[in-house]
Formats: sequence, C-alpha cells, structure tokens
Amino acid sequence: MTSSTEQQDVVELLLQQHQQIKDMFARLERAGGAERERLFHYLVRFLAVHESAEEMVVHPAARDSDERVVQQRLGEENEAKHALAKLYDMGVDHPQFATRLSMVGASVIQHAEREEAEEFPLLLRDNSPEKLQRMAAMVRAAEATAPTRPHPGAGESAMANILAGPPLAVFDRIRDAIRDAIRDGGSAST
Repeated sequence: MTSSTEQQDVVELLLQQHQQIKDMFARLERAGGAERERLFHYLVRFLAVHESAEEMVVHPAARDSDERVVQQRLGEENEAKHALAKLYDMGVDHPQFATRLSMVGASVIQHAEREEAEEFPLLLRDNSPEKLQRMAAMVRAAEATAPTRPHPGAGESAMANILAGPPLAVFDRIRDAIRDAIRDGGSAST
C-alpha cells in the first residue's frame, strides 16, 4: 500500500471506482468479439465486488444517517444485479446484448450518481476523516473476499454478504479460473 492509498478515504475510493465503471461501460459499448467478452467479464466482476463491498461497509454507515436513502440505493443495486445476471446468461453474442447493455449501463451510472449526490454527503458529514480512511481499508478488505458474479438471491444486507459472500466468492473464483483456462486453450493459470 502506498501512503496516498492509506490516506484515501472511502468517498475518494468509491468516486474513483465509479469513474472506472463509467469508463468500462463506454469501452465495452465500442468493443467487439473476444475483446467485448473479456471486458464484459471484467465489468461483471468489478461491479459484483464493488457492490458487495458497499453493502458490507458503506451502506451500514450511511444507514445511521438516512435509512430511506440507503433503502433506495439497495433497491437499485438489487435491480442491477438481476439485470446484470440476465445479461451475463444471455452472453455477448446475443443479438439483444448491446441494447440491454446500454440500458444496464445507464441504470448503473444513474445509481452511482445518486450515491454520489445523496449517500456520500451523509458519509462525509457524519464521519471523521480517520473513520472514512478506515472505511476505505474495510472496503478494500471486503473486495478481496467478495463474489465475482451478481447473486441477486443472496440479499443486499451486510449480514447477507458476510454469511453468503465468502462461499459464493470461492465458487465464483473457481468458475472464473475454469472459464479462463478454457478460453486460454486449456492451460490453467493461477
């Protein structure tokens, strides 16, 4: 960890990740073939990990300030998980993939902007700079053990993520390794 990473607070970290998500959707919409598939799998993984960490760390902290705002964000995340899971099952070669990807992207970006406008100000207002920095470290730790696929049936609460997240993450990471080995012609890499 660099000292700048250690001093980064949770809002700075999430704003950075939201920009990465926006950039990934833009790149994915322009990509084709194998590149489209690679980018899509990366985006799915990134979003699943990001949302799980938010559900474990960020939303519980903001819930103390405004339950309504958090419930709305959790509802949006649940809808996005369902849409992303359907898109994943559909596959990048499906004729409707680009259209549905565009709709999911718009929804996810709108969700991120709502978090930035409604939830992040609550975190900044109600938490010390030191706590916000600790929360960034907690988000990074949660991301390290989070599932890499959306699991809409697992729930959106911190407790659901704590209980279901690690077993789902192991399953997802094994599935990712198998998918990557098949894609790379059967050569397993760790």
